[in-house]
Amino acid sequence: MKAFIFDMDGVIIDSEKYYALAIQRVVNDYGHEVDQEYTNQFIGTTNTYTWTRIIKDFQIDSTPAELTEKMMAYKEQLDEEHGLIFYPGILDLLKRLKSHGFRLAIASSSGMKEIQQTVDVLDAQDYFDFLVSGEEINLSKPDPGIYLHTAKLLEMKPSQCIVIEDSHNGARAAKAAGMYCIGYIDTQYPAQDLSIVDQKIYHHDDLDLEQLIQTVYGE
Repeated sequence: MKAFIFDMDGVIIDSEKYYALAIQRVVNDYGHEVDQEYTNQFIGTTNTYTWTRIIKDFQIDSTPAELTEKMMAYKEQLDEEHGLIFYPGILDLLKRLKSHGFRLAIASSSGMKEIQQTVDVLDAQDYFDFLVSGEEINLSKPDPGIYLHTAKLLEMKPSQCIVIEDSHNGARAAKAAGMYCIGYIDTQYPAQDLSIVDQKIYHHDDLDLEQLIQTVYGE
């Protein structure tokens, strides 16, 4: 049995820029300014973690829940203005994985509403066996909890799971869970430290499934 677990933001959809802009707008509403270098540290983490840190850094008189709500309002506005941007080759990769007998899941720090919306717009409901949100897990990546939880849902050992991640925090979570990790690199963003991953790709079409299966499963 084989399993392939996707991070969502920065792997399936190019959403990191919209999240960064939304964070910047919320912080600006409270009289502060942050740049992309500051927001990059939150890639791959949960909204609760992000806003807990920002509240501490800028002494903002609010709660993570309230700031998350404000951020998502800005994010939804950006999505409506520009639409969801899917990375090229993602749907074909899902088809190829299914044809090779993989069970598939998404394990994302995003909310379930955003995950479900992404899957619906991609029209990929039939490909995924499970959708797992960071809302279900107490600890944010790089804690491995979300990946260990997803492996249990898939009825797989961690060693049977392959993860694809774009962020340093996400890659650390996958490796801490004992899983093979592929680093997905989008060169339009500042480079994440993906030195911990087992292999790197720049495009979903770059993934040689036959070689990957031989490497991970010895088949």
